[in-house]
Amino acid sequence: MNEERRQTIVKEIDYWSRSKLLPQQYCDFLLNLYVDPDQEEDPKRRQASSRGIGKAVMAVGQASGKQWLLTFGFFTLISLVVLYFNAFHPLLQIGVVAAAVVISLIISQRVRKRNEATGLVIGGVGMLLMLGAGMYILKFHGVEEWYWQASLLGFCSVFWIVYGISARIHILHLCGWVASLLVYAWLLSRLTDSPAWYGIQLYWLPLSGLFGWASWFVHQWSKPVSAVLFVTCALVWFMPELYTMLFTMENDWLQLQLLIKIALGGVLLFAMRKKWIVWVA
Repeated sequence: MNEERRQTIVKEIDYWSRSKLLPQQYCDFLLNLYVDPDQEEDPKRRQASSRGIGKAVMAVGQASGKQWLLTFGFFTLISLVVLYFNAFHPLLQIGVVAAAVVISLIISQRVRKRNEATGLVIGGVGMLLMLGAGMYILKFHGVEEWYWQASLLGFCSVFWIVYGISARIHILHLCGWVASLLVYAWLLSRLTDSPAWYGIQLYWLPLSGLFGWASWFVHQWSKPVSAVLFVTCALVWFMPELYTMLFTMENDWLQLQLLIKIALGGVLLFAMRKKWIVWVA
Protein backbone atom coordinates (compact mmCIF):
# COMPACT_ATOMS: atom_id res chain seq x y z
CA MET A 1 0.00 0.00 0.00
CA ASN A 2 2.87 2.39 0.85
CA GLU A 3 4.49 1.65 -2.51
CA GLU A 4 1.28 2.45 -4.35
CA ARG A 5 0.89 5.72 -2.47
CA ARG A 6 4.51 6.63 -3.21
CA GLN A 7 4.01 5.98 -6.95
CA THR A 8 0.84 8.07 -6.92
CA ILE A 9 2.61 10.97 -5.25
CA VAL A 10 5.53 10.72 -7.70
CA LYS A 11 3.13 10.84 -10.64
CA GLU A 12 1.39 13.84 -9.12
CA ILE A 13 4.68 15.68 -8.64
CA ASP A 14 5.62 14.85 -12.20
CA TYR A 15 2.31 16.31 -13.37
CA TRP A 16 2.99 19.50 -11.38
CA SER A 17 6.39 19.75 -13.03
CA ARG A 18 5.07 19.28 -16.57
CA SER A 19 2.16 21.64 -16.01
CA LYS A 20 4.37 24.33 -14.39
CA LEU A 21 2.11 24.40 -11.32
CA LEU A 22 5.20 24.55 -9.10
CA PRO A 23 8.73 25.78 -9.77
CA GLN A 24 11.06 23.07 -11.01
CA GLN A 25 13.36 23.19 -7.98
CA TYR A 26 10.39 22.52 -5.64
CA CYS A 27 9.31 19.56 -7.78
CA ASP A 28 12.84 18.14 -7.70
CA PHE A 29 12.96 18.54 -3.92
CA LEU A 30 9.62 16.77 -3.41
CA LEU A 31 10.60 14.06 -5.86
CA ASN A 32 13.78 13.33 -3.90
CA LEU A 33 11.67 12.88 -0.76
CA TYR A 34 9.31 10.29 -2.20
CA VAL A 35 11.47 8.40 -4.69
CA ASP A 36 12.94 5.13 -3.48
CA PRO A 37 16.77 5.50 -3.34
CA ASP A 38 17.19 2.08 -4.96
CA GLN A 39 15.03 3.20 -7.88
CA GLU A 40 16.08 6.82 -7.96
CA GLU A 41 17.75 6.81 -11.35
CA ASP A 42 14.86 5.31 -13.33
CA PRO A 43 12.13 7.72 -12.09
CA LYS A 44 14.36 10.67 -12.88
CA ARG A 45 14.94 9.35 -16.35
CA ARG A 46 11.21 8.80 -16.78
CA GLN A 47 10.56 12.28 -15.45
CA ALA A 48 12.93 13.86 -17.97
CA SER A 49 11.43 11.86 -20.82
CA SER A 50 7.84 12.59 -19.84
CA ARG A 51 8.76 16.24 -19.30
CA GLY A 52 10.02 16.49 -22.89
CA ILE A 53 6.95 14.71 -24.22
CA GLY A 54 4.74 16.92 -22.09
CA LYS A 55 6.30 20.08 -23.49
CA ALA A 56 5.82 18.81 -27.03
CA VAL A 57 2.19 17.90 -26.35
CA MET A 58 1.54 21.27 -24.70
CA ALA A 59 3.14 23.08 -27.65
CA VAL A 60 0.90 21.19 -30.07
CA GLY A 61 -2.15 21.83 -27.93
CA GLN A 62 -1.43 25.55 -27.70
CA ALA A 63 -0.82 25.97 -31.44
CA SER A 64 -3.21 28.34 -33.16
CA GLY A 65 -5.41 27.45 -36.09
CA LYS A 66 -3.18 29.48 -38.38
CA GLN A 67 -0.14 27.48 -37.31
CA TRP A 68 -1.97 24.20 -37.90
CA LEU A 69 -3.07 25.41 -41.33
CA LEU A 70 0.43 26.52 -42.31
CA THR A 71 1.98 23.26 -41.11
CA PHE A 72 -0.41 20.97 -42.93
CA GLY A 73 -0.43 23.24 -45.96
CA PHE A 74 3.37 23.09 -46.12
CA PHE A 75 3.47 19.29 -45.99
CA THR A 76 0.63 19.07 -48.50
CA LEU A 77 2.54 21.34 -50.88
CA ILE A 78 5.68 19.22 -50.56
CA SER A 79 3.67 16.07 -51.22
CA LEU A 80 2.08 17.56 -54.34
CA VAL A 81 5.44 18.73 -55.67
CA VAL A 82 7.02 15.30 -55.16
CA LEU A 83 4.07 13.43 -56.68
CA TYR A 84 3.62 15.67 -59.73
CA PHE A 85 7.22 16.79 -60.25
CA ASN A 86 7.59 14.81 -63.49
CA ALA A 87 4.47 16.47 -64.94
CA PHE A 88 5.87 19.98 -64.48
CA HIS A 89 7.34 22.03 -67.31
CA PRO A 90 11.17 21.85 -67.36
CA LEU A 91 11.43 25.52 -66.37
CA LEU A 92 9.07 24.94 -63.46
CA GLN A 93 11.11 21.91 -62.38
CA ILE A 94 14.26 24.03 -62.39
CA GLY A 95 12.46 26.75 -60.45
CA VAL A 96 11.23 24.29 -57.81
CA VAL A 97 14.73 22.86 -57.33
CA ALA A 98 16.25 26.34 -57.15
CA ALA A 99 13.67 27.42 -54.57
CA ALA A 100 14.34 24.31 -52.47
CA VAL A 101 18.09 24.97 -52.58
CA VAL A 102 17.66 28.63 -51.59
CA ILE A 103 15.34 27.72 -48.71
CA SER A 104 17.76 25.07 -47.45
CA LEU A 105 20.64 27.58 -47.53
CA ILE A 106 18.61 30.19 -45.64
CA ILE A 107 17.66 27.63 -42.99
CA SER A 108 21.28 26.45 -42.87
CA GLN A 109 22.57 29.95 -42.16
CA ARG A 110 20.07 30.47 -39.35
CA VAL A 111 20.69 27.09 -37.76
CA ARG A 112 24.49 27.52 -37.93
CA LYS A 113 24.23 30.37 -35.44
CA ARG A 114 22.96 27.88 -32.83
CA ASN A 115 24.43 24.58 -34.02
CA GLU A 116 27.27 24.60 -36.55
CA ALA A 117 27.16 20.88 -37.39
CA THR A 118 23.40 20.77 -37.99
CA GLY A 119 23.54 23.89 -40.13
CA LEU A 120 26.32 22.42 -42.28
CA VAL A 121 24.33 19.21 -42.76
CA ILE A 122 21.28 21.16 -43.93
CA GLY A 123 23.42 23.20 -46.32
CA GLY A 124 25.11 20.05 -47.61
CA VAL A 125 21.72 18.51 -48.35
CA GLY A 126 20.83 21.61 -50.37
CA MET A 127 24.05 21.38 -52.40
CA LEU A 128 23.57 17.69 -53.10
CA LEU A 129 19.97 18.44 -54.10
CA MET A 130 21.24 20.93 -56.65
CA LEU A 131 23.48 18.36 -58.32
CA GLY A 132 21.27 15.29 -57.91
CA ALA A 133 18.03 16.96 -59.02
CA GLY A 134 19.82 18.60 -61.92
CA MET A 135 21.14 15.25 -63.15
CA TYR A 136 17.67 13.74 -62.71
CA ILE A 137 16.02 16.50 -64.78
CA LEU A 138 18.56 16.03 -67.59
CA LYS A 139 18.06 12.28 -67.63
CA PHE A 140 14.26 12.52 -67.40
CA HIS A 141 14.09 14.76 -70.47
CA GLY A 142 16.50 12.59 -72.44
CA VAL A 143 19.42 15.03 -72.32
CA GLU A 144 22.22 12.50 -71.96
CA GLU A 145 25.02 14.24 -73.88
CA TRP A 146 28.15 14.37 -71.75
CA TYR A 147 28.74 18.09 -72.25
CA TRP A 148 25.38 18.98 -70.65
CA GLN A 149 26.21 16.88 -67.61
CA ALA A 150 29.70 18.39 -67.48
CA SER A 151 28.17 21.87 -67.73
CA LEU A 152 25.85 21.13 -64.80
CA LEU A 153 28.76 19.86 -62.70
CA GLY A 154 30.79 22.92 -63.68
CA PHE A 155 27.95 25.25 -62.65
CA CYS A 156 27.64 23.46 -59.31
CA SER A 157 31.39 23.69 -58.75
CA VAL A 158 31.41 27.46 -59.37
CA PHE A 159 28.42 27.93 -57.05
CA TRP A 160 30.03 25.81 -54.33
CA ILE A 161 33.27 27.79 -54.56
CA VAL A 162 31.56 31.19 -54.42
CA TYR A 163 29.11 30.24 -51.69
CA GLY A 164 31.77 28.35 -49.72
CA ILE A 165 34.00 31.44 -49.64
CA SER A 166 31.19 33.89 -48.85
CA ALA A 167 29.64 31.70 -46.13
CA ARG A 168 33.04 30.58 -44.78
CA ILE A 169 32.29 26.90 -45.35
CA HIS A 170 35.76 25.72 -46.24
CA ILE A 171 34.86 22.10 -46.94
CA LEU A 172 32.28 23.27 -49.50
CA HIS A 173 34.89 25.54 -51.06
CA LEU A 174 37.23 22.56 -51.41
CA CYS A 175 34.43 20.39 -52.85
CA GLY A 176 33.87 23.06 -55.48
CA TRP A 177 37.48 22.87 -56.63
CA VAL A 178 37.40 19.06 -56.61
CA ALA A 179 34.27 19.15 -58.79
CA SER A 180 35.98 21.57 -61.18
CA LEU A 181 38.95 19.19 -61.42
CA LEU A 182 36.55 16.38 -62.33
CA VAL A 183 35.08 18.56 -65.07
CA TYR A 184 38.59 19.28 -66.39
CA ALA A 185 39.44 15.58 -66.37
CA TRP A 186 36.14 14.82 -68.13
CA LEU A 187 36.98 17.34 -70.86
CA LEU A 188 40.47 15.91 -71.33
CA SER A 189 39.13 12.38 -71.67
CA ARG A 190 36.65 13.50 -74.34
CA LEU A 191 38.82 15.93 -76.29
CA THR A 192 42.19 14.14 -76.31
CA ASP A 193 43.18 10.83 -77.87
CA SER A 194 45.24 8.74 -75.42
CA PRO A 195 48.09 11.18 -74.74
CA ALA A 196 51.49 9.89 -73.64
CA TRP A 197 52.47 9.91 -69.99
CA TYR A 198 54.47 13.15 -70.34
CA GLY A 199 51.51 14.78 -72.10
CA ILE A 200 49.25 13.95 -69.16
CA GLN A 201 51.81 15.46 -66.80
CA LEU A 202 51.86 18.64 -68.88
CA TYR A 203 48.08 18.85 -68.72
CA TRP A 204 48.08 18.88 -64.91
CA LEU A 205 51.38 20.04 -63.41
CA PRO A 206 51.14 23.69 -64.62
CA LEU A 207 47.66 23.76 -63.08
CA SER A 208 49.14 22.59 -59.79
CA GLY A 209 51.67 25.40 -59.97
CA LEU A 210 48.85 27.87 -60.68
CA PHE A 211 46.98 26.80 -57.54
CA GLY A 212 50.21 27.06 -55.54
CA TRP A 213 50.76 30.60 -56.80
CA ALA A 214 47.12 31.48 -56.03
CA SER A 215 47.59 30.17 -52.48
CA TRP A 216 50.56 32.50 -52.03
CA PHE A 217 48.72 35.42 -53.64
CA VAL A 218 45.55 35.09 -51.53
CA HIS A 219 47.11 34.42 -48.12
CA GLN A 220 47.43 38.14 -47.38
CA TRP A 221 43.63 38.53 -47.42
CA SER A 222 42.29 35.15 -46.29
CA LYS A 223 44.28 32.34 -44.72
CA PRO A 224 41.38 29.80 -44.91
CA VAL A 225 40.96 30.39 -48.66
CA SER A 226 44.71 30.14 -49.09
CA ALA A 227 44.71 26.83 -47.20
CA VAL A 228 41.98 25.42 -49.47
CA LEU A 229 43.92 26.47 -52.57
CA PHE A 230 47.06 24.86 -51.16
CA VAL A 231 45.22 21.57 -50.54
CA THR A 232 43.87 21.77 -54.10
CA CYS A 233 47.41 22.32 -55.34
CA ALA A 234 48.48 19.11 -53.59
CA LEU A 235 45.54 17.21 -55.09
CA VAL A 236 46.32 18.41 -58.61
CA TRP A 237 49.94 17.31 -58.10
CA PHE A 238 48.74 13.69 -58.06
CA MET A 239 45.95 14.08 -60.61
CA PRO A 240 48.07 12.85 -63.59
CA GLU A 241 48.42 9.44 -61.95
CA LEU A 242 44.74 9.33 -61.02
CA TYR A 243 43.77 10.39 -64.54
CA THR A 244 46.03 7.70 -66.02
CA MET A 245 44.44 5.05 -63.82
CA LEU A 246 40.85 6.06 -64.66
CA PHE A 247 40.95 7.16 -68.30
CA THR A 248 43.90 5.47 -70.01
CA MET A 249 45.07 1.92 -70.45
CA GLU A 250 48.80 2.63 -70.12
CA ASN A 251 49.50 1.82 -66.46
CA ASP A 252 52.94 0.21 -66.88
CA TRP A 253 54.91 2.96 -65.16
CA LEU A 254 52.12 4.23 -62.93
CA GLN A 255 53.57 2.93 -59.66
CA LEU A 256 57.00 4.34 -60.45
CA GLN A 257 55.52 7.71 -61.39
CA LEU A 258 53.55 7.81 -58.16
CA LEU A 259 56.60 7.01 -56.03
CA ILE A 260 58.64 9.68 -57.79
CA LYS A 261 55.87 12.24 -57.34
CA ILE A 262 55.54 11.43 -53.63
CA ALA A 263 59.29 11.77 -53.09
CA LEU A 264 59.54 14.97 -55.13
CA GLY A 265 56.49 16.45 -53.40
CA GLY A 266 57.98 15.68 -50.00
CA VAL A 267 61.25 17.38 -50.97
CA LEU A 268 59.41 20.48 -52.22
CA LEU A 269 57.30 20.70 -49.06
CA PHE A 270 60.39 20.40 -46.87
CA ALA A 271 62.39 22.93 -48.87
CA MET A 272 59.56 25.50 -48.90
CA ARG A 273 58.17 24.75 -45.43
CA LYS A 274 58.93 28.23 -44.07
CA LYS A 275 56.88 29.78 -46.88
CA TRP A 276 53.81 27.57 -47.28
CA ILE A 277 53.26 27.26 -43.53
CA VAL A 278 52.85 31.06 -43.46
CA TRP A 279 50.27 30.83 -46.24
CA VAL A 280 47.99 28.38 -44.46
CA ALA A 281 48.64 28.97 -40.73
